[in-house]
Amino acid sequence: MKGMDPGRQDALMAVGALAAGLVLLAGGAYIHRGQPAPLLVIPLAVTCLGVLVRRRAPVAALVLGVIAIAGDICLGPSLGTVLIFTDNIYAAALYGPRRLATWLLAVTSVLAVVIGAIAGFVARNWAALAVGGIQAGLVLVTPTMTAMTLRQHRDQAIAERARADQLARLAELDRQAAVTSERTRMARELHDMIANHFSAVAIQSAAVIAREDLDARAVRTVLESIRENSVRGMAEMRTMIGLLRAEGDDAGPTGQRLKDATDLVERSRRTGMAIELAVTGTPRDLPASIELAGYRILQESLTNALKHGTGRVSVTIDYGPDEVTLIIENPPADRPAGIPGSGAGLVGMAERAALVGGSFTAGQASLTRMGMGGEWRVAAALPVKAKPYETIGAGTARETGTVAGETPSRTTEGSG
Repeated sequence: MKGMDPGRQDALMAVGALAAGLVLLAGGAYIHRGQPAPLLVIPLAVTCLGVLVRRRAPVAALVLGVIAIAGDICLGPSLGTVLIFTDNIYAAALYGPRRLATWLLAVTSVLAVVIGAIAGFVARNWAALAVGGIQAGLVLVTPTMTAMTLRQHRDQAIAERARADQLARLAELDRQAAVTSERTRMARELHDMIANHFSAVAIQSAAVIAREDLDARAVRTVLESIRENSVRGMAEMRTMIGLLRAEGDDAGPTGQRLKDATDLVERSRRTGMAIELAVTGTPRDLPASIELAGYRILQESLTNALKHGTGRVSVTIDYGPDEVTLIIENPPADRPAGIPGSGAGLVGMAERAALVGGSFTAGQASLTRMGMGGEWRVAAALPVKAKPYETIGAGTARETGTVAGETPSRTTEGSG
């Protein structure tokens, strides 16, 4: 009857029990006291009615069974009614309230002992006491204990399914978080690698188009710079594609390090920018995550200065005992270059600093080393020891952090 509606199952069970009970009555399976056998059909039918409502109303099934067995004992008793009454007890303990099952176990156990004692007292025989107690226990206690055992297994199965569903949901949430984190990292890497080169290409191309007085040598110089930025951009894109296709967790080094800042500044100068670079402290090799974070922050700052500044930039890299500090300052242009950007540059820089346990600020500075007010200033402090598992909210570092001599500003320089 697997897959059948529970109400239909109970109806079939009730009909089958009634038929079996009638067969037993017809076969004389009852105590003969001179009563007409048809009278025993009444308590038999009442117990079968309890079978009919055993799932929908288990308490009512028990009440019907108790009434029927009481009437059957007065008239007979009959074997069929007694056997069906065991199902009434079983259904009440299995489908009824948990407290009812506990109460039934206590009551049926006491009744089994009392019935056995009465049987022994009436028969004045210890054997009758034992037989009566065992029979009462089989009729009353066994169905209750069987139902309670099945109920416990059922509850455990439900709890295990709920736990499995919860673990599955947690695993799915972890998977979604990992996918989101990886997408964010990929987007940040692609933006930082491509924006610098393509912004230089776009600005230099626009300059060549706008200037009709350039001689062939100047045009050639600009085209060489455009070609260099294009080739480097393509090379870095191929590197990223290779990392994405690499198998295993170890993607290998990216090759971008803060100690290559001189080369990065020199390439930016070839785009027409006037950059002052000052390196203080003792330059040394840093963990790869710190090197990459510092390089990308410097690269993105120079890209923003190229797109939105006048072309003058001051870069300071200070290698301290506990942290390396980058300060990039540039006057903003009256008219930006008009190169479209994603607006994720400042967010990416703040995230890079936060992921290694550093700090990041960006905004208008009231007083700068360049001697002019209103310069755009980017400052990042990165620890000399990597902290890859310390994630400080990038939004907090971006919005609330300040450095000495800087005035917080709500205006932000556009980032590509």
